[in-house]
Amino acid sequence: MTAALSIARNTFIESLRQPTIFVVVLVCGLLQYLTTAATGYSMGYRIYADGEVTGDDKMLLDVGMATVFVGGIILASFIATAALTREIDNKTVLTVVSKPIGRPSVVFGKFIGVTGAMAIASVILITQLLFAIRHGVMTTAADIIDWPAILFGAGSFALAGVFAAFVNFMYNWSFNQTFTLTLLPLHVGAYVLTLVFSDEWAMQPITTDLKPQILMACAALGGALMVVTGVAVAASTRLGQVMTIVACAGVFVTGLLSNHLLGKRAFQNDAFATIDEIVYERDDDVGLLDPGDEAVLTTEAPHEITLEIGMPIYFGPSPNGLGIAVPRFDPPGPDVDLENDLFPPEVPPALVITEVVGKDIRVKHVGGSPLDLRRAPEVGDFLFIQPTTLNPVFASVWAVVPNMHAFWLVDAVTQAAPIPLSHLGLIVVYALAQVGACLAIAVILFEGRDVG
Repeated sequence: MTAALSIARNTFIESLRQPTIFVVVLVCGLLQYLTTAATGYSMGYRIYADGEVTGDDKMLLDVGMATVFVGGIILASFIATAALTREIDNKTVLTVVSKPIGRPSVVFGKFIGVTGAMAIASVILITQLLFAIRHGVMTTAADIIDWPAILFGAGSFALAGVFAAFVNFMYNWSFNQTFTLTLLPLHVGAYVLTLVFSDEWAMQPITTDLKPQILMACAALGGALMVVTGVAVAASTRLGQVMTIVACAGVFVTGLLSNHLLGKRAFQNDAFATIDEIVYERDDDVGLLDPGDEAVLTTEAPHEITLEIGMPIYFGPSPNGLGIAVPRFDPPGPDVDLENDLFPPEVPPALVITEVVGKDIRVKHVGGSPLDLRRAPEVGDFLFIQPTTLNPVFASVWAVVPNMHAFWLVDAVTQAAPIPLSHLGLIVVYALAQVGACLAIAVILFEGRDVG
């Protein structure tokens, strides 16, 4: 670890000196400003929705997060290739591996250093996004310009640039490194100071304009950038700069399409309707968790298939049966009295249809013991008449390919769906697992690489 940390320190410093960071931070900051002006008249007025972002600000958040995502991918690709590929091509890495330092230490050190530089750049990019969200889209001419956000945001950027230029001229310090390290605390401090004032310079509690759900979405996006950094480090052990960028872009695009290309084929089922309303027969039937419980499920549209009494029924949140909430069960035989509330022990537990009237489906929990439901049915769930089947080939590939949708929580924010901390924890675990796999591949590739 001592050798890896020493390599990480040098890589971190060299990464911050790359002009790519300054260019990407500058361009993304400009794009966030332009996005604030360009996303108006698209989603309606703010007063017609709830949540941390409403109206046109929904589009602002979506485009702004995409800007951070793409900017981070470009940074990861360029920084990783500069940290490893260039040293391999210039034979400078030979001076390191010729010493009693294992090649895994080199890979880990490079990754930690690049990740540190990426973390600083990502925080700056996210802070620029938060400034844009704080200002919001000016939907009408009556909207007030948020001068605190503009002055503090642009002022911190300008102050960092002036200071970096001064010390570069006077003391020959690296402009890019000084600018990045100076902008980080100035930008974050400027945003916190902006939260203290309203758009009319009135003092307010700091939590008034603070967006916790957006911060959680940004943290999840940081996990995606960490995974892309791992991919870039693994690719740079064998590929040049251009091909490393191509590899990162390929993983990114494949990760965005993995649900469409792989996920929908990994779990296979056919939904026949969607739940629009749930009415339980008795007050103590809530959840359909116990034998004898009944509920009437009203669907949004007429059923696509002919339903019969005694048919099994399943429900889940996905139209292809992923995450289905009802375990596989054996349907009761024709001799079982579905109207009975007390079933003998030999009757297997099941959820069956007892009546169909128009779009209303009466469902009953039958059996001599409870069916182990994962949860109660919810409005919006899809209905099925058979359990979900698993395709092991597509499921295995889908599990291995980094799924970028797992890190994209913008839809939850714009639809005012609270993001649980437990879900963010799962995203962190998933990101660490993907990074671990990327580093393992990087070590394997680098072990056999001729650097002499």
